[in-house]
Amino acid sequence: MVAIVIFSIPLIPEETMPTPAHYKFEYGVHDPHTHDVKSQWEHRDGHHVKGAYTLKEADGTIRIVEYTAGPHTGFQAVVKRIGHAHHPAHYGHHHGGSHHGGHGGNSYVGVTHWGFKQ
Repeated sequence: MVAIVIFSIPLIPEETMPTPAHYKFEYGVHDPHTHDVKSQWEHRDGHHVKGAYTLKEADGTIRIVEYTAGPHTGFQAVVKRIGHAHHPAHYGHHHGGSHHGGHGGNSYVGVTHWGFKQ
């Protein structure tokens, strides 16, 4: 006599708590052609984040933002501005007394709806 026994074991996933993230990063850009100057760093230890970023504004000042974030404090930032603002150089020419709705300099690059003129 042969007996066949069929049974199943329910697969119950083991509950695991997600591990809080831990990381550090930083980067910086200093492009003399576009005048793009900025940097950022950030550290995360579990549920707490601390970091800062800087950027050079169009008026020549440097903006520094230092921030922290956590489950009990939320996001908090301190913004600082360093340097003296100055007006950027003017590009293009203003012709006559009429205004045609433009917002700045003239383009000297020929552009068509197919791309740049060659």
